[in-house]
Amino acid sequence: QSELPSDILAALLQVGWQHEVNYPTEAGLSLDVAQPSSKCGIDIESPSGYLRNPKTGSFVENGAIRLKSRLLEARRWTVVQIPSFEWAKLATHERAPYLESKLAKTRR
Repeated sequence: QSELPSDILAALLQVGWQHEVNYPTEAGLSLDVAQPSSKCGIDIESPSGYLRNPKTGSFVENGAIRLKSRLLEARRWTVVQIPSFEWAKLATHERAPYLESKLAKTRR
């Protein structure tokens, strides 16, 4: 993505997550938001990045997203996916706690 929603960037700053935007990794893959020093990244994914399980109605990442995550994880990056459709449903006061719960994965 070339332009991230400003509300996501503002919420990241609100939770104290310093970052770079549209960060190109050494693997030749870019992350929407990254902390290069800790090798933690965030990708904000559109609905087209997910497949819906017709039996349960739940969403799972598609193959392209899974491959990108695996390639980055092989280079010791921790990658967090934020589905844009989940973000859009959040009220303003829910956004910081949502990010904090997602970013808990990046704390080693």
